[in-house]
Amino acid sequence: MLTDAKIDGLRNDTPGCAQRSHFNHAGASLPPRRVTEAIVGHLMLESTRGPMEAAALVAHELAILRTNAAKFIGADEGEVAFGGSGSALWGSVFAALPQLRSGERILIGRQEWGGNVASMQRAASHAGASIETIPCAEDGSVDPNALSAMIDDKVRMISLTWLPANGGLINDAEAIGRVANAARIPYFVDAGQALGQLPIDVSRIGCDVLKAAGRKYVRGPRGTALVYVRSNFLEKLDPSFVDVSSGPLVNGKVELRKDARLFETSEAPISLLLGLGEALALASELGVEAIQARIARLATRLRDGLKRIPAVEVRDLGEKQSGLVSFTVEGISASVVRRRLAEKSISIGANGVPYTPFDMTARGLQEIARASVSYFNTAGEVDGLIHAVEHIAKDAIQ
Repeated sequence: MLTDAKIDGLRNDTPGCAQRSHFNHAGASLPPRRVTEAIVGHLMLESTRGPMEAAALVAHELAILRTNAAKFIGADEGEVAFGGSGSALWGSVFAALPQLRSGERILIGRQEWGGNVASMQRAASHAGASIETIPCAEDGSVDPNALSAMIDDKVRMISLTWLPANGGLINDAEAIGRVANAARIPYFVDAGQALGQLPIDVSRIGCDVLKAAGRKYVRGPRGTALVYVRSNFLEKLDPSFVDVSSGPLVNGKVELRKDARLFETSEAPISLLLGLGEALALASELGVEAIQARIARLATRLRDGLKRIPAVEVRDLGEKQSGLVSFTVEGISASVVRRRLAEKSISIGANGVPYTPFDMTARGLQEIARASVSYFNTAGEVDGLIHAVEHIAKDAIQ
């Protein structure tokens, strides 16, 4: 249980909490001291022993990281690969799919992450294939029943952003997975905002591929990410490039790895991976269910407070909602709201159409302010943010 005393201890172990109220966890969270110390400690080891030698000395810790990361999402060790960017890992696996052909279709949720959309759009354009958005249910979430009606023998892939960047909702990834599995269509899930915020079990979701960044709710360092690739899905993939780790040349023939490390390279940021290991360990110690419950309470408090402010409109969708709270202030751009809050030592995000292009366009939005809460935020910080937004909104009314 995340008691007040436990939260106080976690905040004391997070230096950034003494400097400002941080509500940009969906962009990048504040790392706990143990994460920073792991990174710096290994860099110091590299400076005295040499980077290659230092890496050899922590091989056991890296093996533990892989074991823990797999357990964290309900996968096997051989189904997890690490990289510097969730988008790059997602793109590498997508590029390894059989080439699209003219007339084939990719079905995506309306809230799909813009980076994923760009990769799919380029491939579809070159092949003469199409990308189609799945209709939404009344609450704005992706509708599994509508997806079922779209399935035919031309559909080659289904892609879902589980917790969208600009809307606060939680899509029903399991329901979408049941449709995809029944039709035997490859199913990709972007879990960038889910890792560390919601419990994840890839077998229940039914996905073939799932990617997430380490810097968000799990509180790891920037430059870390993981991708899950289902073991019996690997045989369908042909990576666009390999190196001496993922596809070494043996007796004149390239021998591809038979696990997800097919999408790793021999060069890796060891210090950052050790930091990610500490972040995952902390999240496991606290319990993701407890984390989810506390985030939900704080996010509800924030939404309710913002809804009471004249000239402020909460832009979140979904019956089930995440810790990402999006809103607009009438007459004031989101980037200005972010800047004015920063002047009060309050950090939030401000996102535009490129983040979720189909969804933002469908809703007629150009930009939203996004305040994302984490478990180590406090009710007092939430109230302070509401009060600060109220002052900004008063300027809009006057």
